[in-house]
Amino acid sequence: MSSDALLASLRAIVGERHCLAEPGLRASYETDWTRRFHGEARAVVRPSSTSDVAAILEACAAAGVGVVPQGGNTGLVGGSVPRGGEVVLSLLRLNEIEGVDAGAGEVTVGAGASLAAVQNAARAAGWEVGVDLGARDSATIGGMVATNAGGVNVVRHGPMRSQLLGYEAVLANGSVISRLPGMPKDNTGYDLGGLLAGSEGTLAVITRIRLRLVSRLRHRALCVIGFANAAEAVRAAGTLRRRLASVLALELFTDAGLELVMDHGSVAPPFAPRTPVYLLVEVASDESDPSDELFAALGELAVDEGAVAVATDADGRERLWQLRERHTEAISAEGVPHKLDVSVPLPRFAELVERVPGAVAAVAPDARTIVYGHVGDGNLHVNVLGPAPDDSAVDDAVLGLVVGLGGSVSAEHGIGVAKVGWLVRDRGEATVRAMRDLKAAWDPDGILNPGVLFSRSVAVLPQR
Repeated sequence: MSSDALLASLRAIVGERHCLAEPGLRASYETDWTRRFHGEARAVVRPSSTSDVAAILEACAAAGVGVVPQGGNTGLVGGSVPRGGEVVLSLLRLNEIEGVDAGAGEVTVGAGASLAAVQNAARAAGWEVGVDLGARDSATIGGMVATNAGGVNVVRHGPMRSQLLGYEAVLANGSVISRLPGMPKDNTGYDLGGLLAGSEGTLAVITRIRLRLVSRLRHRALCVIGFANAAEAVRAAGTLRRRLASVLALELFTDAGLELVMDHGSVAPPFAPRTPVYLLVEVASDESDPSDELFAALGELAVDEGAVAVATDADGRERLWQLRERHTEAISAEGVPHKLDVSVPLPRFAELVERVPGAVAAVAPDARTIVYGHVGDGNLHVNVLGPAPDDSAVDDAVLGLVVGLGGSVSAEHGIGVAKVGWLVRDRGEATVRAMRDLKAAWDPDGILNPGVLFSRSVAVLPQR
């Protein structure tokens, strides 16, 4: 099928208005949030239904053209933008939110529904979405499942895979697989939904999701504690997890990051004098105010009262959360960052925080390194400013350190195209061979998100 014939087929499926072929109309879909990864799409199509998605995949498969599924395009590893000549399949119009099942605490949503919209629907019914993250206004539920997003509440509720009860998805050949509404107990064969979570659009295109909701925690308190180093902060986080059943979030950031946030936003430090490392702790309960419990735990930590800021009202909590959540935009305002989302076993977390700047300086002496992350699950976000977007030396230095510490090169954003070269070193040849076998079974022609997870230029691993 010629390119013109494919475009005609796509326009017949979604309509002229929703098949974007002109460069100016495609541009916002062709570059990722970091501005580090971009490519040229053959076209951008915006389906409004699962049947549209199925027809699009059939047409692209017949033409031998790759398809890049895209949600809110908030990814950080280049997995949601074209590499050159693919069709971008935008799922933003699949944004329906069905009525919340208030009795079961469940809801079915379209893949293009934003996290913020689903949060609002859940809260109106007395429930909450288990995963929360700073990009909630633009991140879509489908994209969050596809990357197994974690966010700030993993320590309490787990990542997106833990919220997934049911799914509807379209295979590369246009076939629809579905397990809706999905049930908390379902041991009928393979857990295909669990496999789709984290697959980065390489196995199927997710179109609808059934989410498990969690209890709405009405009573909250938040504190920011200053420490001299990461080891002290991590030890305190462990103590608080053991002491407080109400812990919802444990976040670490450094004074270098706080300085950037203050430079780019009208925010004030939590206390003075400032400290090298900060631990943000949120506690929440549906039964009673957890503030007294938090104050008692802080007393047991024997921290300097002058290095603690506590907020129990909504405005105060929001001000303290801004110190952590505005890191991403502040870093982006400084330039195009190398963003490396990694994790290590908790006993090595403080070591990673302390060693990352040195690892970066060894290959890029003039670079600036900003780190922040989720202490409760060992996930650190490493941000490096200075090196050119296509310079991989910094990436290799950080990822090499992570692997050496027994960690994972991707904690929640996926492998994308940025970390393809590290997949075997992280997971091992046998595991990656099994992944390739799954990819070949589900998508034998390699239509779905080509170049993500597995490089198109790398041969299949030899059989043993």
